[in-house]
Amino acid sequence: MGTARQTVSINKAINAQEVAVKEKHARTCILGTHHEKGAQTFWSVVNRLPLSGNAVLCWKFCHVFHKLLRDGHSNVLKDSMRYKNELSDMSRMWGHLSEGYGQLCSIYLKLLRTKMEFHTKNPRFPGNLQMSDRQLDEAGENDVNNFFQLTVEMFDYLECELNLFQTVFSSLDMSRSVSVTAAGQCRLAPLIQVILDCSHLYDYTVKLLFKLHSCLPAETLQGHRDRFLEQFRKLKDLFYRSSNLQYFKRLIQIPQLPESPPNFLRASALSEHISPVVVIPAEASSPDSEPITDLVEMDAASQSLFDNKFDDIFGSSFSCDPFNFDSQNGMSKDDKDRLIEKLYGEITALKEELENFKAESARGAVQLRGRVSELEAELAEQQHLKQQAQDESEFLRAELEELKKQREDTEKAQRSLTEIERRAQANEQRYSKLKEKYSELVQNHADLLRKNAEVTKQITVARQAQGDVEREKKELEDSFQRVSEQAQRKSQEQAEVLETLKRELAASRQELQVLQGTLESSTQAGAEQNTQIASLEQERDRLSQAAEQHRDEMAALQTELRQLRDTLSRKQESSRTELEMLQAQLRDKESTEWALQQRLAKEQLSLLQGTMLEAKRMVQDALARMEDPAHISCTGSADCLLSQTLAASECTERLRDAHSKYLSDGAAVGSLLPCLALFAHLVSNTLLQGSATSHVAPVEPADRLLELCKRCGSEAVSYLSALQDPGTVASADCTLVTACLGQISAIGEELHPRGLDVKQEELGDLVDKEMAATATAIETASARIEEMLSKARAGDTGVKLEVNERILGSCTGLMQAIHVLVLASKDLQREIVESGRGAASPKEFYAKNSRWTEGLISASKAVGWGATVMVDAADLVVQGKGTFEELMVCSREIAASTAQLVAASKVKADKDSANLCKLQQASRGVNQATASVVASTKAGKSQVEEKDSMDFSSMTLTQIKRQEMDSQVRVLELENQLQKERQKLGELRKKHYELAGEAEGWEEDGAASSTRAELPATPRGQDEGANHTCIY
Repeated sequence: MGTARQTVSINKAINAQEVAVKEKHARTCILGTHHEKGAQTFWSVVNRLPLSGNAVLCWKFCHVFHKLLRDGHSNVLKDSMRYKNELSDMSRMWGHLSEGYGQLCSIYLKLLRTKMEFHTKNPRFPGNLQMSDRQLDEAGENDVNNFFQLTVEMFDYLECELNLFQTVFSSLDMSRSVSVTAAGQCRLAPLIQVILDCSHLYDYTVKLLFKLHSCLPAETLQGHRDRFLEQFRKLKDLFYRSSNLQYFKRLIQIPQLPESPPNFLRASALSEHISPVVVIPAEASSPDSEPITDLVEMDAASQSLFDNKFDDIFGSSFSCDPFNFDSQNGMSKDDKDRLIEKLYGEITALKEELENFKAESARGAVQLRGRVSELEAELAEQQHLKQQAQDESEFLRAELEELKKQREDTEKAQRSLTEIERRAQANEQRYSKLKEKYSELVQNHADLLRKNAEVTKQITVARQAQGDVEREKKELEDSFQRVSEQAQRKSQEQAEVLETLKRELAASRQELQVLQGTLESSTQAGAEQNTQIASLEQERDRLSQAAEQHRDEMAALQTELRQLRDTLSRKQESSRTELEMLQAQLRDKESTEWALQQRLAKEQLSLLQGTMLEAKRMVQDALARMEDPAHISCTGSADCLLSQTLAASECTERLRDAHSKYLSDGAAVGSLLPCLALFAHLVSNTLLQGSATSHVAPVEPADRLLELCKRCGSEAVSYLSALQDPGTVASADCTLVTACLGQISAIGEELHPRGLDVKQEELGDLVDKEMAATATAIETASARIEEMLSKARAGDTGVKLEVNERILGSCTGLMQAIHVLVLASKDLQREIVESGRGAASPKEFYAKNSRWTEGLISASKAVGWGATVMVDAADLVVQGKGTFEELMVCSREIAASTAQLVAASKVKADKDSANLCKLQQASRGVNQATASVVASTKAGKSQVEEKDSMDFSSMTLTQIKRQEMDSQVRVLELENQLQKERQKLGELRKKHYELAGEAEGWEEDGAASSTRAELPATPRGQDEGANHTCIY
């Protein structure tokens, strides 16, 4: 089978379609593992699939991988163990999803990891768990402890299987025929593998528990019995529910467990136990399994065949001259006798052969009869199975009818649901129209109210006008009546005047003219009054007509007002009805919305509880890892601890704000969840980083730091527990956690390395000063050596002069080599500054690369100090007051200092630089000069010791013995002093390294500790040399 075909089958089996995995594709994957004797191709294809992005794809991968672990090659487990951690991470990732396939994938991945761990611990168990009783005993190695542990592991294994079983069933809607849908079959298909595993695990746990009860007291195994009883009930219920599903009936025959669990306290109950057997029907009958239709009774046939064998050979006339003796006339009687004896012998042999054949035939007949009995029993069993199949067929037919009825009911319900949805849609549209109509009615109502107000106002104005007209009419009538009365009075007065005038006419002619003039004026006044009365009457008629018109208008307006009021009342009634309907719908929607809000609140609460539980578990895991012996080897820096502590403190403040918002508004869970997760992550990192930093800190700060980390973790767990409890969520306070983080930060500040107490602006000047001081110290040392050499030549003679000249000459060569090295280092430093500063000044370049600059300063100081110390040591040696060892140590120390200077200069240099080559060549010259100093010192020491060698020729045996004992005592004392001095040297170097690190801001890491003995003050630049040992 080719790899390409296997790859195609894997891609076809594991896809994003929500259908069950096809058996032929899974079988091809299994055969591929046997062909290549492993699962390399499977994992190479699976690693390219987006298992973390598609839940259906991950579910089908779990199904196929489960089949490979069961039926694939034995190397599948070995090839898959390297991906165990990835499966665990994927399980935790899918576990955050509570809907769809997310939770199913999480539980299935956990089951697969449990299966892998079980088979890794127990390699005797095959992937399909099929074992005999003898193999089961061998797996436990006949040790009760092994059987006890094996039973616990099987319980854990079976618990994972049952958990997946229950989760799949709980995710299905069992009120519907989910087993006939593609989505339902996609979820149910992996349960076939689970049923196969569960049947074997149940059988083995029963047998192992009976074995344990025969060896251990019943009280010891009470926990095992309780756990088995719980799993027995679950497994029985799941097997019963599975056997009723239509999907499993055609693929697998699920066994039924007994009504009651086995009684392990009674040993004889083991014989009553029946191992559950899962039967998977074959896809097609084999041609080798054709029934035997013709069985021949071999006894009679064989008997008749061998009875007639003689007749077939010699003829059928044996009673009448069977051997044809009469026809053999030429044969003598002796020949006939021999022939007869020979034939009798052959007859005897044939009879024996016949008897043997009969015996074999009898045995064959017995075997065939047994086979016939077996076949008859099998036939009876097949008939019984046929009867069961017929009964099941009847049951299935009845169930099919019921399903048809259910389908019809479902179709009716679907149609009714469609009708309801249509009505609901129509109601929704009607609701929209009613809502628009209601808005229009509200607008019309408002317009009518405004119009009514205007009409009312007009009516009020009309009434006021009518009142004014009536008042004017009344006033006109009063004025008309007054005028009439006045006219009447005037008429009466005129009549009286006329009568008086008539009476007085005769009396006085003179007054007649006056009276006539008065009469004329009165007549004119009466005419004017009549004209005024006529105009008043016309005005009265006009006002009466205006009043009539006002009355008609008032009547029309009142009629229109009544119509408007009737229309308004009808519209208000219809609006009230529609408003009640809308309010009823609004109440329904509000109730639905309230239910959704309650559900959302519950889901948010469950999500919050789960997040808090996971956060608390994360912090507890960090506390547990602090106690793990494997964590002792981890180290960390104070800088990393400070950064982690600062981030954790800021996250704690954000968590406090989110908690306050959540208390004021219960719906503000979205801002609290990420703060909780980040809080747990940062606090865990802070605890682990604090523990790692304490491993490289001094004893007292390390103990305080470790104690504060533990207290901080405990306070964080307490705070998360308070948040998780609904009763204490309001009183939860993270002040103690913040205080612990502040104390941890304070200790981190104490452990933080101190750099040089020099401002960055002064670093450039300090570098130049130190380099100049180093050159001056070397020149001064060279001058002192020349001076000492002159004094030695003038005052010493012989061997001492030779030794001093050789030592001082080598020291002079070393000083010259160091001088050349310093000059080459200055040139290289100048080149580095010019190439790296750009548009900046050299001081700005030194300030920017302060760590590298501090390294140069430290190296320059070390070179100058070493030159001065070596000159002093050489002076003491020349004067006879010093030791040769001190001079050799000084030369090695100055060589180490120059190596430090070279290392500090090479950090930022270009590898193709000519000045770098000169510096390296000068470094080699310094090493050669150092070797020359050491060699000359050793040679001078040997010359001096040879000169001062003792003469033992005149000593007696007792004196020699005494001197020997004194020498041995001196040797022991010197060895003891040497060991103490070496320990003292190690402590001094360690302390020197710590002080140099604190002075120059080094980070303590593993790399530095490895070079501590050789380069006690090796600097590391800010960019290239920094190597933080931050474990998280």
